[in-house]
Amino acid sequence: MSWFESLILGLVQGLTEFLPISSSAHLRLTAAFSGWEDPGAAFTAITQIGTEAAVLIYFRKDIVNIISAWSRSLVNKEMRSDHDAQMGWLVIIGSIPIGLLGVTLKDQIEGPFRDLRITATMLIVMGIVLGVADRLAARDETAGRHRVPKQRKTLDQLTVRDGLIYGICQAMALIPGVSRSGATISGGLLMGYKREAAARYSFLLAIPAVLASGGYELKDAMEGGHVAWGPTLFATFIAFAVGYAVIAWFMKFISTKSFMPFVWYRIALGVVIIVLVSMGVLSPHAAESAG
Repeated sequence: MSWFESLILGLVQGLTEFLPISSSAHLRLTAAFSGWEDPGAAFTAITQIGTEAAVLIYFRKDIVNIISAWSRSLVNKEMRSDHDAQMGWLVIIGSIPIGLLGVTLKDQIEGPFRDLRITATMLIVMGIVLGVADRLAARDETAGRHRVPKQRKTLDQLTVRDGLIYGICQAMALIPGVSRSGATISGGLLMGYKREAAARYSFLLAIPAVLASGGYELKDAMEGGHVAWGPTLFATFIAFAVGYAVIAWFMKFISTKSFMPFVWYRIALGVVIIVLVSMGVLSPHAAESAG
């Protein structure tokens, strides 16, 4: 991997990680359209550490409060009813599905799941799901002539059941094209949560999964020596800087705007990929990495 490739891929990772359009799909597609080797699941996981560092800084107050309250609740029974302490347990519970499936499906994630036909299909299917969820949320939030706005749930109302469903939605993002934020936000909206609540929990829930995945791939790469460390670390730093700016923008955007622009983008991109693969312009399979 060249330094120029790492710059572009770092930018792509930072720009797309928190938007509901699938960062792993865009990394795969950027390489395919440019004629570069597929950066691979290891590169994706390591650069996601950079974007997750942006989450840690942006939500630092929430994270400190959650960790503090959760730690105290382990020895103080009175703290167990505290919202932040409960949120700590809910993040742990929500992380179980992706942890189990990530280990179980590791070979598929690094191989068959990176087929562009699967990526395109997931872009379209999950785009439609996000669109339906967005319209339901808009219907609840907007009063009509014979209808009053329906109050949607906040994170104070998050239950173990809902946290686990969020986790299952997150686990679907192991397939490129699904989108971690897209799947979890869609799940939250369909369960009746506010847009901001769904997005906030989505970002918090991603922290253990991304750091664990990145750490695992980092350990694997150090032992195998198959990662170009200079370009990969450079891409990780770029992803961090760009990702922080995107989080700040996205949290403001969703408070007043619809997800429909992302929905139409996903569907259009998926259709374009299917057409190009069908015409033989793009190979559905990843190019073999030379290391």
